[in-house]
Amino acid sequence: MQVTETKKKSFLSGLTGQIIIAMVLGATLGIILHATISPEAAQSFSSKIKMLATIFIRLVQMIISPLVFTTLVVGIAKLGDIKTVGRIGGKALGWFFTASFISLLIGLFYVNILEPGVGLKLGHVDMAAATEVTGKTKTLSVENFVEHIVPKSIFEAMATNEILQIVIFSIFFGLAAASIGSPVKPVINALDKASHIVLKMVNYVMNFAPIGVFGAIAGVFAIRDAEELVITYFKFFGSFLVGITTLWVVLIAVGYIFLKGRMTELLKRIIGPLAIAFGTTSSEAVFPKLTEELEDFGVKDKIVSFMLPLGYSFNLDGSMMYMTFASIFIAQFYGVHLDLGTQMVMLLVLMLTSKGIAGVPRASLVVVAATCGMFDIPVEGIALILPIDHFCDMFRSATNVLGNALATSVVGQWENNKEESLNIE
Repeated sequence: MQVTETKKKSFLSGLTGQIIIAMVLGATLGIILHATISPEAAQSFSSKIKMLATIFIRLVQMIISPLVFTTLVVGIAKLGDIKTVGRIGGKALGWFFTASFISLLIGLFYVNILEPGVGLKLGHVDMAAATEVTGKTKTLSVENFVEHIVPKSIFEAMATNEILQIVIFSIFFGLAAASIGSPVKPVINALDKASHIVLKMVNYVMNFAPIGVFGAIAGVFAIRDAEELVITYFKFFGSFLVGITTLWVVLIAVGYIFLKGRMTELLKRIIGPLAIAFGTTSSEAVFPKLTEELEDFGVKDKIVSFMLPLGYSFNLDGSMMYMTFASIFIAQFYGVHLDLGTQMVMLLVLMLTSKGIAGVPRASLVVVAATCGMFDIPVEGIALILPIDHFCDMFRSATNVLGNALATSVVGQWENNKEESLNIE
């Protein structure tokens, strides 16, 4: 009995417990205010209280660029040569594209089976709200894809937190350092120490996580009638949850196949990052904390520093599942028939275009809007899902974190097994 009480106390005093309490308090406050004050006052409160979430996310973003650069350069220098980098990179991309394809297929399957957009009647749809998203669809092009991969300035990439561009520069820098050898060891040692300082900063920043989550949740519930949204979007949101739950089952099952019993330990370790991503709708917000947890889990720092930045650009499983689901939902609402062949082409288009917009705000919606335009589905249909998108984004963000934690852990284990077999030989 005493042990149980101690566990409960430690859980509530820990970061995860504090975040869950913050979510409940934020939702309660938001619902009360929504029911008691005018819409104008609620909107004003929402914009102000959301500043708490903005401050927390900006504190995290402040850390991401130096963390990615220092850890990745040190990791590659420790890997030692282009062949090793290529081997791990090949495994990573193979995993990422396979996971993305499965996620897209799950979304495709459930939106066709459950048909959430068929016969749906929605009134008072705010079409003007969609212009912010549809205006960004012009960014989806070959030119933009190249711009998001190849940096013209590392300082500009760091200033805008373009993770993929920082990764490209860091790979070249790390390989060059590894090729020079012992003369650059002082530089690598200095970057290694810098990365540990940044990781120490993570502990300080994470203390603000419950406050940020409270602000984000309270701000949303203050201006959204949760009951009305549930009733109006019951079929859409319910179908989406069925799909995202299936994806979780698949990811966790794959984890147990590769990691065996250690998958349980991994899940326990990432509960905190999952809760933060869920509450703030930002998988980016947990990047530093996830780095720390995966290293504590036993994945070598050189693998974590290489895999996670790539994963945040190429391995967004929750977002991928949502993209096919939302695109075909809009087509169903407008009565646009898409045969299976066309849907498979759409799936491939989503697979490619989604990789070119790392760092674009509300990236999933931008890709959905652009894809609708390519297949003659009314682009303004993006307005249909905007009211419920925040709640979908909570589940998408948490799923993205799970997918990247799993990918990094599995590739890390493969590399450990390879090193052990080489040592035995």
